Amino acid sequence: MCGIVGYTGRRVSSEVLLQGLRRLEYRGYDSAGIAIGNGDSLSVVKRPGKIKDLTEAVPDTLKGNYGIGHTRWATHGVVNEINAHPHTDVSGKIAICHNGIIENYMALKEMLISEGYSFVSETDSEVIAHLIAYNYQGDIAAAVQTSLPLLKGTYGIVCIHADEPGRIIGARNGSPLVIGVGEDEMFLASDTTAVLAYTKQAVYLEDGEIVLIDPEGFKIVDAANREIQKRIDTISWELDQIEKDGFQYYMEKEIREQPESILRAFQGRLNRDAGTAHLGGLNMGPQELINLERVSIIAAGTSYYAGLVGAYLLEGVARLPATADLSSEIRYRNPVVEKNSLHFAVSQSGETIDTLFALRELQRKGAKVLGICNVVGSTIARESDGGTYIHSGPEIAVASTKAFTSQITVFYLFTLLMARMRHMSWDQGLEFINALESVPDKVAKVLEGTEHIRSLAEKYSDAKNFLFLGRGINYPVALEGALKLKEISYIHAEGFSSAEIKHGPIALINEETPSVFIVPDDHLRDKVVSNMKEVKARDGKVIALAVEGDAEVAAIADDTIFVPKTHELFYPYVMVVPLQMFAYYMALKLGRDVDQPRNLAKSVTVE
Repeated sequence: MCGIVGYTGRRVSSEVLLQGLRRLEYRGYDSAGIAIGNGDSLSVVKRPGKIKDLTEAVPDTLKGNYGIGHTRWATHGVVNEINAHPHTDVSGKIAICHNGIIENYMALKEMLISEGYSFVSETDSEVIAHLIAYNYQGDIAAAVQTSLPLLKGTYGIVCIHADEPGRIIGARNGSPLVIGVGEDEMFLASDTTAVLAYTKQAVYLEDGEIVLIDPEGFKIVDAANREIQKRIDTISWELDQIEKDGFQYYMEKEIREQPESILRAFQGRLNRDAGTAHLGGLNMGPQELINLERVSIIAAGTSYYAGLVGAYLLEGVARLPATADLSSEIRYRNPVVEKNSLHFAVSQSGETIDTLFALRELQRKGAKVLGICNVVGSTIARESDGGTYIHSGPEIAVASTKAFTSQITVFYLFTLLMARMRHMSWDQGLEFINALESVPDKVAKVLEGTEHIRSLAEKYSDAKNFLFLGRGINYPVALEGALKLKEISYIHAEGFSSAEIKHGPIALINEETPSVFIVPDDHLRDKVVSNMKEVKARDGKVIALAVEGDAEVAAIADDTIFVPKTHELFYPYVMVVPLQMFAYYMALKLGRDVDQPRNLAKSVTVE
């Protein structure tokens, strides 16, 4: 949450910062601001609202060549200009941007007030600017280094001083920060999307590291001021991947990219000759894999629902006990790490703070934790004991779509690998591969029929509540469908196992609450159909996702969305995409900000 960008070099820094903030706006869009080195002073411009509001406020005369910027997702203090970043000290010569939460800011604030410092905002972040000023003795890097041990909490910080033009200090503890390496110019940002227009060379900071950049280069030190040598990585994404490419919203673009993103997730990882899968980044040999007795999947939000699909697959197909847990709960419940167990940490961004903290807690207890991430070089990818990238490509819309189908693809691959090692025959493995390879075309077919989904969204746009119901491996799809509708349309929606409907949720059924049933052609179909009839008997409206040709379901439902027939294990792919499109069209109909829904941010980097 929140986006930080810094620039020093030969360009007009305000232009670089504003473009970087536009790239980072998915991380927070309550307010934004920049601080520019302007002669022997700093010019600060801040505005509540979106980056376009800030852009309109920045004067054309602001031509300094170094500065910092921030787009905010509010934690402490209401959304207004005063609480927006950057924050300055009393003199106005020091400016900072901060992502994270300073837990002991009240104690520090009281100390600084007693020393004569005055505060203007309600934020925890302002205390950082005054603390650095308190410790400043002519060297901004030294002042930052002296101040950091006094901060308790998480932070990604960038700092400038008007008396040290061209220099920017960055520091990280629990909140991502990446260095962009250019030619006679340098960048700092919360992630690589902010610098991709200028450089593909990146260095990723670790917790406890401090960096000084100027136009000539960078220097990284640890808390004891020991210099750290780090490699420069090449960003794998291309600039055109983070553009809208003619679509009105990133969300629709990313939904429609799924035939390609699913293909990328399994391409080169299937071995038809052996009827199995290959995941080279696991860092586990065959003996270690065959000795596994349990798998635990930790994640949050959409990634958690992908983990639930993974748990169903591993138990049902590979016969390997598996669970999925919310990473936010793992760290605080003193988890038990069993012998011969394996843990997956799943996060699109690779920076989700709850999942990162859970990963570290499990590792402290001796667990082997593998990461499933999208962003190369992310913290979870670096700190895990191995893992795999989903190769989904940049996902800019706050509501995750293509990452979900790419994440479950990795679990299909791992399931195939484990099942073939345990009990699955070669011909069964080949059948599994054939079914997986057919998925991109079937998802593409679903995406050809979206006008019907649009019409249903318009028909039901007045509804205030929805129920989403599915069974077995499609129960997590019901949860994900409800989440998508909540996230971007602001309509209350709940997901349930359809088997649970008689255990409470049926009390919610009425003519004004539509129920969306997921009805694949699998071994649980008849039970789901029975649940549909129970809803209809109570005058409930039913929208069914059914397999092409299923006349019985169509006769029961008020409205039906048909999907292609597939192997019963693979219905999550073709069932979740219509639900994503339904949420998208519902949000459009209601005039919502699809890519940047209220109160949400793409990457949750604070607890």
